[in-house]
Amino acid sequence: MSLKSSVGFSQGEDAYIVGVNACQDALTKLGESDADLAIVFSSVQYDQEKMLAGVRSVSKNASVVGCSTAGEIVTTGPLNKRSVAVMLLRSDVIKFVPGVGENIAASPRAAGKALGDAVKTKAGSELKAFMMFPDVLAGNGADTVRGVLDSLGEHFPVVGGAAGDDFKFQKTYQYLDDKVYSGAVVGLGLIGNFKMGIGVKHGWIPVGVPQKVTKSAGAVLHELEGRPAISIYEDYFGAEEAKQLRTETLAKLAITYPLGMRIAGSEEMLIRDPITVDQYGSITCAAEIPEGSEIQLMLGSREDAIKVAKVAAQNAMEQLAGSQPKAVVIFNCIARNKLFGQEHAGEEISAIQEAVGRDTPLLGFYTYGEQAPLGGESRNIEKCNSAFHNETVVICVLAE
Repeated sequence: MSLKSSVGFSQGEDAYIVGVNACQDALTKLGESDADLAIVFSSVQYDQEKMLAGVRSVSKNASVVGCSTAGEIVTTGPLNKRSVAVMLLRSDVIKFVPGVGENIAASPRAAGKALGDAVKTKAGSELKAFMMFPDVLAGNGADTVRGVLDSLGEHFPVVGGAAGDDFKFQKTYQYLDDKVYSGAVVGLGLIGNFKMGIGVKHGWIPVGVPQKVTKSAGAVLHELEGRPAISIYEDYFGAEEAKQLRTETLAKLAITYPLGMRIAGSEEMLIRDPITVDQYGSITCAAEIPEGSEIQLMLGSREDAIKVAKVAAQNAMEQLAGSQPKAVVIFNCIARNKLFGQEHAGEEISAIQEAVGRDTPLLGFYTYGEQAPLGGESRNIEKCNSAFHNETVVICVLAE
């Protein structure tokens, strides 16, 4: 029994040729004539259909899943230039079952359930793990996760990352075999006798006083302790400086000062990114914060973020019970990339590789949100609670 993986990438102007070269690079490193699965992450600078056609011309009969990104990560680290990155997997211990749920704009939860149902129909009761790539610009990412769990079960282990578009926040894309989608969620079911480790950490620490959410609707946070939501920033930074928050400054500030929500089953608070604030002081976040929740302002630093990334990777490795990792897939929030800056982004990936091995094939991307069980818990299935995260690094390690 075996599991083999490899990672290739390419950069350039011609979308088709870049797709061909990225997949051929991976195939050459795989040392096989073909693969069972191709995971594809691409910049939106490329024509998505042409890029995918290039990948498919090399991957042939392999299943293809993936999405557009806000930056690609490979075994050598984060790629500074826009690129196409491909992981190929060949295995006789894992069966890969892809699927799609469309029209997130109409109902994120229904789209998630449609995806789960599509994969479950083909996989049956043998389904062991699930990976997903949702479009969160089209609808609430937390609801899409709920829809998947409606189908697969309340405590099913789910990992994934929300598609990006190079930090433009306009339109993202999802890939399934030879088709490019937008406003959809593509997923991948995994079946077989294999091991998987999941690491989940963010490293942000709470500052200030906890406050109760007294009014919210979905991803819009209206009031905290009966006051406009923006008051949590005004109290901390002062009213004069807080006036600037009603512009794009809030989204920039959120990279270092997001909101944290206390949630059962997690040692760390669940991060929520504030994006915009309206004239009434209501804050729209990247995902929901329910009424009655207790939240705090969070503070991030490069040093802490790097430190916990290594801890997350170590946690994932512990779950392999001594088996050697054969493939690593990373879902890493774009806010973390912005926090590090181009100069330091590689330090986080290097810290992860200290745990998983520098030669282990690694593929990842910078996301608009992450999906993973709280605390990375997947061994005790009754305590496995998959959720939607922000500003978090999720590390998925596969082994025989």
